Amino acid sequence: MENTTGLRENKKLRTRRQLAATALELFLERGFDAVSVADVAAAAEVSKPTLFRYFPSKEDLVLDRFADHQDEAARIVRDRTAGQTPVAAVRAHFLAALAERDPITGLCDHPEVVAFQQLLHATASLASRLNHYTAREVELLAAVLEAESVPPLAARLAAAHLVTVRHELGHENWRRIAAGQSADEAHPAAVADADLAFAMLAGGLDKELPIPRA
Repeated sequence: MENTTGLRENKKLRTRRQLAATALELFLERGFDAVSVADVAAAAEVSKPTLFRYFPSKEDLVLDRFADHQDEAARIVRDRTAGQTPVAAVRAHFLAALAERDPITGLCDHPEVVAFQQLLHATASLASRLNHYTAREVELLAAVLEAESVPPLAARLAAAHLVTVRHELGHENWRRIAAGQSADEAHPAAVADADLAFAMLAGGLDKELPIPRA
């Protein structure tokens, strides 16, 4: 029974990935607004109802990859080392991601990533739908902080600040790439920006948020 369930889940995951890949290929080729959900379903050889079982909106076909990162900030803070503040943990993770040219930081000049970012930033409905994913990031991180006895309002405010900084740094890095800089060229400025942003946060949040258990 467990094996059957596992096979079924793997098949669903493959189908989900195939739908997202097919949609992205069409969107990059023709433009997001020029491609309908019916077009994607036909290209993937599934029905529209089947597609909507996997993705509640057309925008989610593009933004599904962000779902994998919704719990990232929460996980970073939850798993931080003893003696490390939440701000310091998120900062260290972001700097490491910059060094690896992780696309989530905006500092990635791989052609496929650049094409995806261009699509994302050029499509108003995608930018609007992305707010849904951001709100979930804040919710998950706030829950981790509340579990460490941070009052609910303080937890939500702290989570919103940490998530916003990550996103704003990503946007700034993308602007550099879009302006023609390579990821290597932009890296020093990206690190300087991250240091500044997290130092500003640390000046306030580190006085209010808990240090992990020893």
